[in-house]
Amino acid sequence: MRNTIESVEDDAGNVVTYRRHTNGGGLVGRGARVGTTSAIGSATYVEAGARIGAGCRIGSGSWIDRKAHIGDHAVIGDAVYVGPGAVLGNRVRIGSHSRIGARAQIGDGVRLHADSTVPEDGNISAVNSPSPPPSANVSSANALPGHKRPKRSAA
Repeated sequence: MRNTIESVEDDAGNVVTYRRHTNGGGLVGRGARVGTTSAIGSATYVEAGARIGAGCRIGSGSWIDRKAHIGDHAVIGDAVYVGPGAVLGNRVRIGSHSRIGARAQIGDGVRLHADSTVPEDGNISAVNSPSPPPSANVSSANALPGHKRPKRSAA
């Protein structure tokens, strides 16, 4: 696939030109930039002015709207909508069938499950993630109730 140009008619009847991305086959609009090491799934649209960093994987059937920015090493599932002007940080993980509203801000390292919705102008950062209650002992979270982990002997 070498710089294949595709023309698509939008809902308003206008003809829009895209180039087919060489790594994955997604369609990339005029003025959009995609890192050379990123993969854009088939039937995915990256609209004009959007920016996708290096090492990203965008699933099939997704839509990255105008002027959305996605940082490096992000993984976006299938059929995800990223609204115009949304900014997703580095190492972000967005589950399939999620919707990210216009101008939403998602910080570095944030992970959203499938079918998640972030409203317009929403702001999510890893700092906002709920932490375990103070009484929770994370290291023994998988232990059976009433049982303690064996102590390690100093060797």
